Amino acid sequence: MRHLVKNNRGEGYIDVVVLVLCAMLVIALAVKVFPVFIVKQQVDTFAIELVREAEIAGRVGTETNRRELLLREKTGITPTVSWSKTGQVQLNEEITVTVTYPVNIGLFGGFGSFPFTLRADASGKGEVYWK
Repeated sequence: MRHLVKNNRGEGYIDVVVLVLCAMLVIALAVKVFPVFIVKQQVDTFAIELVREAEIAGRVGTETNRRELLLREKTGITPTVSWSKTGQVQLNEEITVTVTYPVNIGLFGGFGSFPFTLRADASGKGEVYWK
């Protein structure tokens, strides 16, 4: 009888259950967090391409607005765009764009809400000489 009480078989089952539970929680967290890195890359690309369009066109206006609409359609995100200046950009004049996009990570079916804003800045110099 004493031998049956001291038997340790089955002791590892609890450890395995806890380990599997922890692994599933880590995977669930990764599934919710990793897409934010993809959106951050899209916001960065959005800003870089917008400022490049302004550099080539030599102004912030219709060309950059068309490019912004095209980028919104391609990426599927609608960020807020703000420019350091509007209108014509003279040769070698600095131009800066700031793109912001709000993101909310709600973990585990609505438990916990973590809103934050992704921000990307890009700058360049005008490539057109305006007389």
